[in-house]
Amino acid sequence: MEQKDSAFDIQAYMTAGVERVVKDSIRATLKDPKGSAFMASFALASKAASKKRRIAEDNGEHIPSFLIASITSNCNLHCSGCYSRANHATTDCAPKDQLTFEEWQKVFEEANELGISFILLAGGEPMLRRDVIEAAGEIRNILFPIFTNGVLLDEKYMDLLERKRNLIPIISIEGGKESTDSRRGQGVYDRIIRNMDRLSSSNLIYGCSVTVTTENLEDVLSEEFISSLSQRGCKAVIYVEYVPVTEESQDLAIGDPERERFSSALSDLRQNHPEIVFVSFPGDEKTSGGCIAAGRGFFHINSHGGAEPCPFSPYSDINVKTSSLKEALSSPLFMALQSQNILSGDHVGGCVLFEKKDQVKALLGN
Repeated sequence: MEQKDSAFDIQAYMTAGVERVVKDSIRATLKDPKGSAFMASFALASKAASKKRRIAEDNGEHIPSFLIASITSNCNLHCSGCYSRANHATTDCAPKDQLTFEEWQKVFEEANELGISFILLAGGEPMLRRDVIEAAGEIRNILFPIFTNGVLLDEKYMDLLERKRNLIPIISIEGGKESTDSRRGQGVYDRIIRNMDRLSSSNLIYGCSVTVTTENLEDVLSEEFISSLSQRGCKAVIYVEYVPVTEESQDLAIGDPERERFSSALSDLRQNHPEIVFVSFPGDEKTSGGCIAAGRGFFHINSHGGAEPCPFSPYSDINVKTSSLKEALSSPLFMALQSQNILSGDHVGGCVLFEKKDQVKALLGN
């Protein structure tokens, strides 16, 4: 298990983060009776999960509060600079060896037993796997943000989101119409705006995911942009720092000066817009004792079942098809990353493991 650091309690740090997100979510949904009622019940489930994780920690087993599950390799868009396609993790056609409905159902149930509170559903495009999303909706104690391009929201999905409030669509947007369409495709902005309006008119909780680069930093932190999302009923904004997928895109990754500006602006936004939950990923690694991937704060399961440190670090030595989640968390790769200080250190952009990929490969003997 992870070596304990007497100066830093990662379990307490992550639990505090979960509690802040839950508290902010309750505040953001006060005017929505159904949404507020669900968030209140989830707050109780979250406390129970936190207790499970603390008991496990005291027994020498570290359980993270977050899991990222890429439930499909298939995607219906070709977004510029997509890290998943660059890693060949996303394709136009779904491979036959992806996890089945039953296998994902098992993963979700075990995560619930371990005390994992959030499972971020990703892809590819996760809404191409309606069967898996329906399975997630049955695990009421876990909140499932669905990171989606937002163009596949149909009436069946609207009905599912109404019935299963633990399913929260997080729609990708790059800023305004020009920025979004230039990265995601012509006409995508108008389609996702229409779907945001549909979600809002149905009083359904949804959020937005924004990839932060040196080019759009000021725009996506602007009062104009956030106010436009707020007016459309957006309840969460998740900022994800851009990870360069090629040497040519290094200049898009924000550095320390931009990160300081980002942190200051985020504090102001949280104060000025209590109706929105603001989350940054990966966040300030200095305050969390380093990168929280590889099971410290979260880990990733790819569409084939491989347990990976992070979507940006697609390397695995264990598969949940043949192992449990608990076994995956104590895999040799995860243990080595945690014990050899590879998760700390200076780096460019939002992912230390992306830059240290040669060291990660070396741990696997590649």
